[in-house]
Amino acid sequence: MAEQFREEHRLGVQPLGDLVALIEQSTGHDVAVLDAEPDEHGLTMRDPVRDRVFIGVARTPHPMRQRSTLAHELAHLIFGDHAQDLAERSPAEKRADAFARHLLVPQEGLREFLGVVAKATESTLSDVVQRFLVSPAIAAIAMRDASYISPDTVSEWKDLYTPELATRFGWQDQYRSLQEDSQRLRAPQSLVARANAGYAAGVVSAQTIATLRGVSEEQVVKELYEVGLAPRSPAEADFEVEDLPTVTVDLTGLEDDGEDA
Repeated sequence: MAEQFREEHRLGVQPLGDLVALIEQSTGHDVAVLDAEPDEHGLTMRDPVRDRVFIGVARTPHPMRQRSTLAHELAHLIFGDHAQDLAERSPAEKRADAFARHLLVPQEGLREFLGVVAKATESTLSDVVQRFLVSPAIAAIAMRDASYISPDTVSEWKDLYTPELATRFGWQDQYRSLQEDSQRLRAPQSLVARANAGYAAGVVSAQTIATLRGVSEEQVVKELYEVGLAPRSPAEADFEVEDLPTVTVDLTGLEDDGEDA
């Protein structure tokens, strides 16, 4: 199914970029990066009335985990089990993990990247982690499946952490950049686009968009102004007399109290 998804969406066998945008564009459903409890990584919900699906993942300083969570939730959407109450290690959960692993690190892409390797080392593992933006555990399992390492090596390497590999092999600056991205709140793209259009039409405030995106109102106004989006002032002809609000005028201050002015 992971291979089929890549084929249907013409993704080839190369590493995938922004998974939030990829899922939104390929499925037409909404994805958001939200604040969540430390042990909550992702969820998928469906609105049965509008037949819309909403995927939410937690913002986190662990970018590889966030990517695997996104791919995992995509699996639930593809297999149609997102509406079920799944146990933590149910067959459906294991299947979603397997889908995520194969989607993020396709075997053909891994072989194209590594080629012939006389002996895979931790430096090789670091290259795979950096290339495909996955955890050392996922990278090690993929390398085992492609016959680059033994099951014993997988058990050993699964205890390694991405920051450790990034620091040891010189790509910690890239990792910090990934961390910054994974810690940003993100609203669904289609929702932000509609809100921006509402702002230009004069019916949505900048503060509403700022709250939606988790940024300041000043930033929103500046960004929209720079691309020529400003609230439209409704013309007088847009209003009917009966649509105007009732105005109450307090005239008590003008009443004659009987005293000379």
